[in-house]
Amino acid sequence: MRRIILYIATSIDGYIATPDGGVEWLDEIPNPNKTDHGYNALMDSIDTVLMGGRTYHEIIGFGVEWPYKNKVTYVVSRRNSNVTPNENVHFITEDIVSKISELKNETGKDIWLIGGGELTTILLNANLIDEMQLCVAPIILGQGIPLFPNKPKESSWTLTNTKTYDTGIVISTYKRK
Repeated sequence: MRRIILYIATSIDGYIATPDGGVEWLDEIPNPNKTDHGYNALMDSIDTVLMGGRTYHEIIGFGVEWPYKNKVTYVVSRRNSNVTPNENVHFITEDIVSKISELKNETGKDIWLIGGGELTTILLNANLIDEMQLCVAPIILGQGIPLFPNKPKESSWTLTNTKTYDTGIVISTYKRK
């Protein structure tokens, strides 16, 4: 069975984005050596990207070429608002938990859960997230979109790895008990 891996940046105070969904605060972290913080290893281990509708539109808003051309992307959204018709992007608009469970049971590499917070909580509450790689950035936002909004249910995780970087980012990897 494929695993769903949440690999996500969060501020010290637990926010994944500013109140308007912005992630520009990540650009404030000095990275003179262009450290990838495990991103390339993650990309090699997956063939599917899973994200919420707001995350999808935030990526589109960057005005860059679709960054996941070599992956299959699933966007969980209330409506199909595909603005990347030439890419391998599919929308899940109903039966979210059952459709994502089906994805996990397909043959292939792991699945990267990129965000956002609401989708993360839905999948966390359905016991569908197998691993979390939390990239804690040395920034306090004070407000914004929390890592786990909408009251996630209590669950236990095992810390399997911690890595610190000269950028100040600390990545803690947790697996479901």
